[in-house]
Amino acid sequence: MTISRRDLLRRAGAFGVASVVTVVSGCVGNDDDFVDDLPRYEYDGEPGPEDLFQHGVASGDPLTDSVILWTRVTDPAASGPIEVFVEVATDPSFERRVAATPLVATPDRDYTVKIDLEGLAPATTYYYRFFALGRESVTGRTRTAAEGPLDRLRFVFCSCSSLAHGYFHAYRRISERADLDFVVHLGDYIYEYASGQYGAVRTYEPEHEIVTLEDYRMRYSQYRRDPDLQAVHQQHPFITVWDDHESANDSWREGAENHGSDQGDWETRKQASIQAYMEWLPIREGAQGVIYRTLPFGDLVDLVMLDTRLVGRDEPATNVNDSESIDDPARTLLGSEQEAWLSDRLRTSTTRWQIVGQQVMMGQLQLVPGTPLNLDQWDGYPAARERFFQAIEAAGLDNVVVLTGDIHSSWAIDLSYDPFDPEEYDRDTGAGAVAVELVTPAISSPGLPTNISIDVPHIKWVDTRERGYVVVDVTHERVQADWFHVEDVTSTSGSAERFANAFTVASGARHLVPAASPVPPRPDAPELAPPAPRDLAPA
Repeated sequence: MTISRRDLLRRAGAFGVASVVTVVSGCVGNDDDFVDDLPRYEYDGEPGPEDLFQHGVASGDPLTDSVILWTRVTDPAASGPIEVFVEVATDPSFERRVAATPLVATPDRDYTVKIDLEGLAPATTYYYRFFALGRESVTGRTRTAAEGPLDRLRFVFCSCSSLAHGYFHAYRRISERADLDFVVHLGDYIYEYASGQYGAVRTYEPEHEIVTLEDYRMRYSQYRRDPDLQAVHQQHPFITVWDDHESANDSWREGAENHGSDQGDWETRKQASIQAYMEWLPIREGAQGVIYRTLPFGDLVDLVMLDTRLVGRDEPATNVNDSESIDDPARTLLGSEQEAWLSDRLRTSTTRWQIVGQQVMMGQLQLVPGTPLNLDQWDGYPAARERFFQAIEAAGLDNVVVLTGDIHSSWAIDLSYDPFDPEEYDRDTGAGAVAVELVTPAISSPGLPTNISIDVPHIKWVDTRERGYVVVDVTHERVQADWFHVEDVTSTSGSAERFANAFTVASGARHLVPAASPVPPRPDAPELAPPAPRDLAPA
């Protein structure tokens, strides 16, 4: 199969601004009847820069038959389209290729390339690599979702990677876990601040606060050159949502705390942040600015990803005593359209567990009942939280687990309408809980300098100081969350991790109980992708 340069560039124009193509593989079979008649990469020109693929590779949003693949080509001499080639195989040596096709990287997408690769087999690990200008990327490793009966699902969730506050040791540790199905990232993937404005361990590019599309692109470019972030993307598919710092601190649909009149129009800045996010993250693109979606994993889990930040959030209240505004029954965190969509997803779910990935703490963070500590969280939108609980109950669901980021600390929480009322919630038995909430520490963003103890009925454990991530292991009988914390993120050598704590929720129980030890890894994990590409001699 050959495709001329003219055909290739014509195809690129047909792909539109998303630069997403569909590749259908037709070579999967037994060893005896496997036939590879797919095209091979050929190049007879002067090789491009050695660091052409300096941002690595990534994959994301796995479905039963498809997954997003991503890379970016960096050639300072380029001003127009660059021809790219991708190969996909079921082995890291690419002896069993199942897809291969030419692509195009264009300047209007910042030379990023995203492919929605279709025709894949469910619950299967694939390896992929890109070629361009005589250079080869590292090999990526990804996995499709299961279909039908599924005994076990195992993944990590994480959030909040402030490059200015240190190094991404947690990403490196996650990359070494070969038995994960995917990684859920709950936002604050980048931070928008200027160098020295919030953290001073590392300097930002650009050094000023990011506002324009070129600013956001440059910040993503810097992040994606980090070797630890590259490693975790190389080994696992990501399922992502944004929080506020992908645009600006404490953002909502019509503004942000960290956006002033001297920084131009908010809508322009917001759209620039959204465009850069879609270019640089391996997320499947749908309607403009819409990231809430459901990803099914067999009969075991529906993973429901929400946007509590940009699509529908009302302006956060600023005064904890302004109960008239805070308690307004029309007040929304998700927006009416997303709320209706969420209720429908819950009502129609047939899996054992419904796992909801979202950004800000849902459980009541109130040392004095009725007095919230943070109005940017669901505490600032209590009517919206009540509607979510009502939707769970209306759907007759007993196995809802909420995953949360944003707060840079570790929490295990029972979710209840009023956990401070013993008639509504029993702290000893968990009676009255509607669901449970698991909160991940940050990758590197700062918590409190010392740990504190919070004695309220529904919060079963909290660590406010350490950085890290959470491993979630799901079976039909239970969900267990294992917290892992890493050493000093300000040191380049502080990469060791330790098991911090674990909690389990049994099917139908709707409340958390402590677990003595982490769930052992899978013994039969697929081989990790090799750390570096082979050398390519110019043809």
